[in-house]
Amino acid sequence: MGQQFGDMVSPHSERNVLTAVQELMRSEGAAVTLSAVARRSGTSRNFLYSAWKSLGALQERAVTAEVMSTFNAAEDACPVDGTVSGTLAHLVYVARSIRHHPTTAAIARTAPAAMAHALTAMDGLLSDAVRHRVKQLLYPLRLTDREHELAAVDALAWKILWIARPTALCPQAVGDPDRERTLDLGLSLLLADLLAAPSRTAPDSPETLER
Repeated sequence: MGQQFGDMVSPHSERNVLTAVQELMRSEGAAVTLSAVARRSGTSRNFLYSAWKSLGALQERAVTAEVMSTFNAAEDACPVDGTVSGTLAHLVYVARSIRHHPTTAAIARTAPAAMAHALTAMDGLLSDAVRHRVKQLLYPLRLTDREHELAAVDALAWKILWIARPTALCPQAVGDPDRERTLDLGLSLLLADLLAAPSRTAPDSPETLER
């Protein structure tokens, strides 16, 4: 979506546009307008519509990139060591980081309905990206037999997503040490229980339960 030469980034590059959206959403949340994005990125409304089709799609892409960056930062701050305990600590750290991210608070403030939807979304760019990242963390743990590994890891990733979202998407707890400790401890205990005794056969995922 554009050429990058040395340190020069084209205004029409995806990197530049997403950076503009992310910067705006950290303070304005879902109230960010396409006109504001066009001004910040040095592009135009017409270009943004032609490239992303809607403001909602652009915001979802930007938030997804922000969450993936949070996972990347957690690799340095709380690296995964290939053990269950290390993976558990990493996931709790990621959830806490998302809870503290300014975009989380801004979306909760400006679009409570969207935040409520995020707590139960079954699909979409963001939930799919998070489940994929979680599955990458689970594969090295060899939690089940080879025959059922793909299905079991997929189902575990779904369960982790469901139990982690209430902890990650609770910016109201930020600044309340007791509440934050409760959230982190609750997630730790649920994850420990989930990862300590996985099924030896392929467990159900939301897709199979809907059939």
